[in-house]
Amino acid sequence: MERLQFFAQNWPLLLRLTSEHLVLVVISTAIAALIGIPLGILLVRHPRWKDLALGIAGVLQTVPSLALFGLLIPLPLIGGIGARTATVALILYALLPIIRNTITGIEGVDRHVREAAIAMGMTPRQLLWQVELPLAMGVIMAGVRVAAVIGVGVATIAAAIGAGGLGTLIFRGLRANDDRLILAGAVPAAMMALAVDWALGRLESRLRARRPSRTFDLRAVGLAGSAALVLLLAIFSAWRFATAPTAGLTKPRLVVGSKDFTEQVILGEIIAQMLEARGVEVERRFELGGNLCHNALIAGQIDLYPEYTGTAYTAILGHPPLTDVRAVYEHVQREYLEKFDVIVGPPLGFRNDFAILVRGADARRLRLRTISDIAPYAPSWRAGFGQDFISRSDGYAGFVRAYNLRFAAPPREMDLALTYRALAAGEVDVIAGNSTDGLIAALDLVQLEDDRRYFPPYEAVMLVRRETATRIPEAREVLERLAGSISTAEMRQMNYEVDGERRSPAEVARAWRARKGF
Repeated sequence: MERLQFFAQNWPLLLRLTSEHLVLVVISTAIAALIGIPLGILLVRHPRWKDLALGIAGVLQTVPSLALFGLLIPLPLIGGIGARTATVALILYALLPIIRNTITGIEGVDRHVREAAIAMGMTPRQLLWQVELPLAMGVIMAGVRVAAVIGVGVATIAAAIGAGGLGTLIFRGLRANDDRLILAGAVPAAMMALAVDWALGRLESRLRARRPSRTFDLRAVGLAGSAALVLLLAIFSAWRFATAPTAGLTKPRLVVGSKDFTEQVILGEIIAQMLEARGVEVERRFELGGNLCHNALIAGQIDLYPEYTGTAYTAILGHPPLTDVRAVYEHVQREYLEKFDVIVGPPLGFRNDFAILVRGADARRLRLRTISDIAPYAPSWRAGFGQDFISRSDGYAGFVRAYNLRFAAPPREMDLALTYRALAAGEVDVIAGNSTDGLIAALDLVQLEDDRRYFPPYEAVMLVRRETATRIPEAREVLERLAGSISTAEMRQMNYEVDGERRSPAEVARAWRARKGF
């Protein structure tokens, strides 16, 4: 009942995200068909290129979606963050089944039928349009059908680069441990995949059953499809323009980004709202996965986003871990300006260090207070860590060396949001989370003290491109205003209000500003 009520209360958001998802799939599949079908026909006529073309398309489809999104972001014209990059990636994933089925369908036309058509005096062009394509269209549509269903699934991951769609709700639900959000994204996506598969399957069946005497003019169909695609693109462009957070005919003056976890979205909302209160037009590009925020900032796709000095020092600048808080900040401030032309704002007042977490029941039963306390139990424990913690220079490898830990098996590597759920469910016994995360209190977890001071400090700061700070002085003013304004307790409470009490980040940010007089 609660879940149905949630759907009823949030149907405008569900409708908007579903439409974004569907538009991504339809546009990318249509463009892939317009590229893949002619390319397949060309490869049938020039078979020496067939293996090479199919090999390239096959390699593109095997590249993990997040990796492909990351590779596309820095590219001019087709890159960046948002729907454009997602559309390009979806087109690349859709090409292989369309090209392969086009080749299979045309090559599968009965040799005797083809010979009879030639004997009747048909030209190669007439043979293609009046015999081969009509008879192969059922097989070709099967390829389009597969491509569309693949697109529905991959478009879910596109939310990680700010492309919108139903994946937005799934990622939010994983972060907040909220099954309602996960279902709100997963159920419509599954229904969309089934609907697309059913509709294109019916069309495929009709095309396979159509007799040659009743073949239709494929050129007319192609023209109609192209016109429909142009119309859809026009509608999509108009919709994006109508919903863009701009005034009049001007573009957003500043783009605020955030990473894909609760605290980052709250911080992004705080600075976006403070800029809007000063008359600055703001576009939000929140919930970007991995290092996409950094890449987008350097590429000029966003102007400002929250970061942590320890992450900047080790993961971005590549330095070995350093525990001196002031030295880390000064190094990051100087090198970001020199290397990236980016200004590092003053510390916001709190740190979000790596937090080694165990279940509260285990901490109370075994009297665990520090990380060193878990060493006797580690040989029988299962560890689970996020991909970021596993790969970083200040992460897993140095951590187990510093504390001489030996776990029962290699750690399970998973998405950071899922580690909290796995720990609470008893699937793992220790994880590395974030010290200000609201799920610590919501799931009754305990943070162990870093008694050997292994982890570097992760002071929260705002990064802004120097060009933006010069062009929009309000940005620098807001950064100075936020200096030292958020305590660790306040940040953890705000995270809990979102993750534990199911309030929206925008609402929580607004309430904090009101309490602070901002």
